[in-house]
Amino acid sequence: MQNRTPRIPEQPAPNPVGPHGPDSPEARFTVELATVVTGARRRALRDGDRQIDTAHLLHSLVESDPEVREVFDGGPQLAKVLGYLVQRSIGYGLRWQGSVEDSGAVPVVRDPARDVAAGAEGWSPSAVAAMEGALHRAGLRGERRARGLDLLAALAADAECRAVEVLSRAGVDARWLGERAEERTAEASWWV
Repeated sequence: MQNRTPRIPEQPAPNPVGPHGPDSPEARFTVELATVVTGARRRALRDGDRQIDTAHLLHSLVESDPEVREVFDGGPQLAKVLGYLVQRSIGYGLRWQGSVEDSGAVPVVRDPARDVAAGAEGWSPSAVAAMEGALHRAGLRGERRARGLDLLAALAADAECRAVEVLSRAGVDARWLGERAEERTAEASWWV
């Protein structure tokens, strides 16, 4: 008996952020944030997108990080955001396919030794800026590893990125969400 499911040829996933190793940017993510990156990479591949963008990061972040879900103003708000993110591949985000997301966000700090953009092929410039922003936020607290809340705050800070467009359409004030994420991060850091 033959399997009637058509075989889909394997496609290479978009490259991870930066080279791997102890000093790579990915080594500076918590396990939770590394899971978010993996989920975003898988989502971009499944959606047929050439690059991981900020909406992929937001979707993976909301799905996999309980601290991020707690920042939203209750279940209905979160459900609406997830609804827009799920619709991305069936209509809402189709206009994004084949285009590069570049909001013009310029990372605050460029350290060539720790630059996320090094080897970031397969990532939109806005997604790279968000990851750099997350690492920068962690560094400002004196922490080596960035968390999901750092990434959420970085995404919310880029008013022109796709993640903020999704939040806006779902009725979420990105500035308010970013401030809540930073407050929660500060509270969690104080207790550590």
